[in-house]
Amino acid sequence: MEILKTWIEEWLTTVGVDGATLQWLVHGMMVCLTATLALLADWVCLRVFVPLANRVTAHTETEWDDMLLNEKVVRSACHIIPAIVVWWLLPMTFTQYPVAQEAMARATAIYITIMTLRTAQCIIGAVAQMDTDRRSSAQQYFHTFCGVLRIVFYILAVIIVIAIIIGRNPLTIMAGLGATSAVLMLVFKDTIEGLVAGIRLTSNDMMHIGDWITVPQAGADGTVIGMSLTTVKIRNFDNTIVTLSPKALVDNAFRNWKGMLQADGRRVARKLFFEQHSVCRIDEALRERLAEKGYFSREELQGEHINMQLYRKYMERFVEKREEVNRDMLLMVRQLEPSPYGLPLEFYFFLRDKEWVNYEHQMADIMEWAMVIAADFDLRLYEARGMTTVKA
Repeated sequence: MEILKTWIEEWLTTVGVDGATLQWLVHGMMVCLTATLALLADWVCLRVFVPLANRVTAHTETEWDDMLLNEKVVRSACHIIPAIVVWWLLPMTFTQYPVAQEAMARATAIYITIMTLRTAQCIIGAVAQMDTDRRSSAQQYFHTFCGVLRIVFYILAVIIVIAIIIGRNPLTIMAGLGATSAVLMLVFKDTIEGLVAGIRLTSNDMMHIGDWITVPQAGADGTVIGMSLTTVKIRNFDNTIVTLSPKALVDNAFRNWKGMLQADGRRVARKLFFEQHSVCRIDEALRERLAEKGYFSREELQGEHINMQLYRKYMERFVEKREEVNRDMLLMVRQLEPSPYGLPLEFYFFLRDKEWVNYEHQMADIMEWAMVIAADFDLRLYEARGMTTVKA
């Protein structure tokens, strides 16, 4: 460019231009040349590089390059190139006008900063759109992390622009902000804690939109309908909406039912309490009755048996034969430690249907049979005595 400038000066001198007029004409021609080269660089980028990037990404099998190098990102990046051309030619264009050169240099630097920020925001937006149809933890982590990156880039851009305007080093301004960081942390303490908790929730795969969670401390029992950096919205089954901070979920225990919904069955763990005095050896009458009803064969009833023992064995067979029960998962009827309320017997099995209404009905059907059949084994369910009946 120095050679070109020298050539322009020699040519103008040859045609008879000299003095102040020569300097003005050289300056004007250099300005026009700089503007022309900047516009030409912009045209080449938009007309050549943008279509080329689209063709290259279209012929690749991966999807991430289609998102990160989409047309919006490439166009935004192309608008930075003309400013770089201007920045490169400024020292030769405004050699004799240092004030104008300084002003143009700062304006060009601000433009480059703003367009770089815009390109970064486009890239972050493309990253945030990846895997939007999936409920993976990575996808939600991207959304949370991208929100943080947007704020960080905006803050950095503002600091750089201010530094350019006042002619200071951006690092000096950042060091000066350290003195006020303690005050800012006190003012935005809740926001910062909620932000960190939101990142922990998503990055550790603790919760997703659409998950059924239970938060006893907040009276929340329903589906997560919204997650942001500072709030989590839960729609209860009575259609009320509870709004919590991510910090409240991280600090306190909550139950996520996603594992149950993804499993092959939903657990049933119900107890029946029996009077301990009704547990006894079976006699001949009970032995005959159990054989006649088909609960056991006479061969199985030979020898000494306890009615509770036979009841447990029969109920395990009964539950196992039910079509709604998943036989591939754990199934048992077990005796628990005696309590003041009787001898507890727990029915532990898994139902195939996890939908709430069907699950409740199927579980009730099995447990009602368990209560009715108990009488055939001479077992009595425990009921508290001495309770006062209140008449309406």
